[in-house]
Amino acid sequence: MKLFTALLGTETNTFSPFLTGMQNFEQTYLIRNGDHGPTPSSFGVPLVRWRDLGRARGWTVVESLAAFAVPAGITLRPVYEQLRDEILADLQAALPVDAVLLMMHGAMVAEGYDDCEGDLTQRVREIVGPGVPIGVELDLHCHLSQQLIDHADAVVTFKEYPHVDPGERAVELFQIIADAAEGKTKPVTSLYDCGMIGVYHTTREPVKGFVAKMQGLEGKDGVLSISLGHGFPWGDVPDLGTRMLVVTNNQPAKGAALAKQLGDEFYAMRNHVQPTYHTMDAAIDEALATAGQPIVFADVADNSGGGAPNDATFLLRRFLERGIGNVAIGCIWDPIVVAVAMELGEGVTADLRIGGKMGPMSGDPVDLRVRVGKIAPNASQIFGPGTGKLGDSVALHGPNGIDIVAITHRTQTFSPHVFTNVGIDPAQKKILVVKSMQHFHAGFAPIAAKILYVSAPGALVPDMAQIPYQRARRGLWPLQA
Repeated sequence: MKLFTALLGTETNTFSPFLTGMQNFEQTYLIRNGDHGPTPSSFGVPLVRWRDLGRARGWTVVESLAAFAVPAGITLRPVYEQLRDEILADLQAALPVDAVLLMMHGAMVAEGYDDCEGDLTQRVREIVGPGVPIGVELDLHCHLSQQLIDHADAVVTFKEYPHVDPGERAVELFQIIADAAEGKTKPVTSLYDCGMIGVYHTTREPVKGFVAKMQGLEGKDGVLSISLGHGFPWGDVPDLGTRMLVVTNNQPAKGAALAKQLGDEFYAMRNHVQPTYHTMDAAIDEALATAGQPIVFADVADNSGGGAPNDATFLLRRFLERGIGNVAIGCIWDPIVVAVAMELGEGVTADLRIGGKMGPMSGDPVDLRVRVGKIAPNASQIFGPGTGKLGDSVALHGPNGIDIVAITHRTQTFSPHVFTNVGIDPAQKKILVVKSMQHFHAGFAPIAAKILYVSAPGALVPDMAQIPYQRARRGLWPLQA
């Protein structure tokens, strides 16, 4: 048996001020020939699992390109086509193959391609023919298209948000495709549109229980896998929306019926599955009135994991205006201020212009006298089974105990490492601001006295009615009651 694997992905915020070019992929994750090293990124983990599982069966595993970019705006057409065509050329050279496993995001948009995942999968199908099983693993923040379903045998998404389970889903998908390659099963994927958009945290009810119900139905009566594709609300494409996926062993009617049943159940919970968002002042007031620390503020609208700049200053400015102290903010993407701080050196006090460099959605820069704290070159943080780059990282200590972590690699905050790397003890802070929508939860929930989701201005405003859609269907809830 010969297995072919590849990774190509990013999450496209079509409203982001950035475009996604080759440099983004090169700086984030661009691996060839399976050279993932001992600590692959979370998106590289499935490929390592597939390699290990395939080799354990005595299979030959051909590993093509593994490319992922920090979420931003639309990918440049030549960049997408170059990466896609490299994977297709590797596949052509590897023929004949007995199975294909693709790791993709599910919300990648390029110039001229609303559905990069569907496009790549269709081209893979055209090369391998109808008899070779193709499996696709996706982030749950995906735009699930009929094109993708038509050309893949099995599609599986992450089940958890934060995404702590890409490795487990890789094992799930491998088993489905391996059984198909060995002639034991014939997987068929059914898709159902729930008619809604939103952000759903699997760490709390009722979504937590819904995921448990999905998993309880798997492995019974021919049901191989069930996924909830949450959708990505900041991707303005025709396939935007929450959708159910059910993979059965050659029971398309049963799969379609179960997908509809579960999809309708989820839609019925629509008023209860969204998190509560606080204004900046309401969050500050609640934090001050709450005993214990740290109180974690999720700055959801400035999350680079959804394509935001990660340099917004709205919360920092509000703390200064209100005289709020004992706060740590992580992380502000500002390569300029990091370069200046590294030149100054640890312990030096200077007036620096911090953040607010990418336009109105970032706010104005904040001019602040700070002391340069610990500098951590080429720092990283842990997320699930993998690691994430921070680039050069530096602590900036401002007035009244306000500490800022500035970084050179644009990324969201996953774990307390962003603070401890530069000598800040997060447990000693009354308020911790993390620029993340939900992925921070796995790392920060164990140390938080309380978590508040804060709707400050930014590129990922969580009020769907404020998103200026042009191409998405207007009939989706809550755009239409």
